[in-house]
Amino acid sequence: MVRGKDIAAILAIVCGVSLIGNWIAVNIDPIKALPGMLILGLISLLGWWLSAILPWKLPSIVYISLIGILFTTPWTPGSEWILSHTNNANFLALCTPILAYAGISIAKDLDQFAKMSWKIAIVAMFVLSGTFIGSCIIAHVMLKITGKI
Repeated sequence: MVRGKDIAAILAIVCGVSLIGNWIAVNIDPIKALPGMLILGLISLLGWWLSAILPWKLPSIVYISLIGILFTTPWTPGSEWILSHTNNANFLALCTPILAYAGISIAKDLDQFAKMSWKIAIVAMFVLSGTFIGSCIIAHVMLKITGKI
């Protein structure tokens, strides 16, 4: 079982790397982005904690997403303050540590991955292509509905 201290340490590392990535990628001062990164880290920690204590066995990302949505909706008091700070965190820069962690996670199970044979590569290509095409279709429909294209 993963302890809260471990999750907090991991989130601190990810937030630190994200601040550096944010600084390098989009030239936002880490001190300026720090409050937003702390907010994102606290939301993530709260979502993990809820997934650990609630009886419904849902992934923590569900709780993290719901908390993020709840905290940033216009009718939530303080949502403008949260948005003003989190807008300084470029979400593309946040992908760097997350993808690095995913790569490390896969690498530790590389022997099991190799046992899946070459067929897994074909399945992965179809999944990634389907996800990309599906996202493009949804984006196109939404842009048409909103009159942007």
